[in-house]
Amino acid sequence: MEPRIPFLEVSDAIVASGAETLYWCMQCGLCTGTCPWRLVPGEASEQFNIRMVQRMGQLGLEGFESENCLFACTTCRACVDRCPRGVDIIGNVRGMRSMLAEVGTIPPRLKPIAGSLHSQGNPWSGDRSKRIEWAKDIEVPEFSENTEYFLFVCCTSCFDMRSQKIARSVAAALKAAGISFGIIGVEESCCGESIRKIGDEQLFQKLAQSNVALFNGKGVKKIIVTSPHCLYTFKNEYPELGGEWEVYHYTEVLSEAVQDGRLKLSPNSAGPVALHDPCYLGRHNNIYEQPRSLMAAMGEVRELSRNAKNSVCCGGGGGRVWMETKAGERFAELRISEALDAGAKTMVTCCPYCVTMLEDSCNVMGKAGDLRVIDLAELVAERL
Repeated sequence: MEPRIPFLEVSDAIVASGAETLYWCMQCGLCTGTCPWRLVPGEASEQFNIRMVQRMGQLGLEGFESENCLFACTTCRACVDRCPRGVDIIGNVRGMRSMLAEVGTIPPRLKPIAGSLHSQGNPWSGDRSKRIEWAKDIEVPEFSENTEYFLFVCCTSCFDMRSQKIARSVAAALKAAGISFGIIGVEESCCGESIRKIGDEQLFQKLAQSNVALFNGKGVKKIIVTSPHCLYTFKNEYPELGGEWEVYHYTEVLSEAVQDGRLKLSPNSAGPVALHDPCYLGRHNNIYEQPRSLMAAMGEVRELSRNAKNSVCCGGGGGRVWMETKAGERFAELRISEALDAGAKTMVTCCPYCVTMLEDSCNVMGKAGDLRVIDLAELVAERL
């Protein structure tokens, strides 16, 4: 084997870029054994080994930069929860990616995403002026200082036609519950969660500072979000930038409304329903009971074989929602099979990324006639 010389100045640069716990890793390998890439075949599965990635970072060795290596991580947090040393593995991955982003070497598939965020404030190449087109056929109130909640709709649900149904469903459910809410509109920018995980810290700061100034200027005190990714970054990352608000995922607010009797739901008539726990709602934000409470109010809930804290990632986090994974090599395919094995006719989730990944895999597998994939908000809207 050819000897390789460590470059500690490179590892020091990685730590300076945010990988503060890089040297905590003792190379036990539990993270690799926990990683969902071990559950599927394919190039990324063969090339991505999170233990090895961290070791290369510790030594400053080249070779971790590729799309199927460092950028294969979906930041699902399964490894973090099981690390015996408490290593912030996601932070280490972000630090390594940040070092690459500083010199413009992020994967080519992700460069248009960054370009769109710079120019339009969203990752979907959507015209900023069309950010609230999802609400054009329904009456959605405008946020004012007399409004209790600001409804922040994920960029995916603003610009993706399929995902727009999620935003409309959330708005319909909030109105049915008599909740005081409103939207701001075209001035909003992406929360920046994914681009920060991709490694572009400068762009994240630009987006976050714009939103903090906008929301504080409008008098925002409480926020309802449609995406767990927005929930994570507003709740955990914005406070240090001046964004100190109460932030809730829509399932939290609607679940409370059902418990209080303000929101009445009819029994589900679509057959057995299974729940896929999104990584960013569950492991990242510890929200498990509220979605189940909402589903229980409408009828039977079928649990998947791997659920709650042990849920398997859909494959869309960490920027992977914009990257191609070949059919037969996707985590989402495992979830479709698990839902069918559970006897479900419908699988619901609570994240726009999950809906995109799961629905696409369901179609690719030829199972669209056997299993419907929807967001929980859509099921609630059907049962109002």
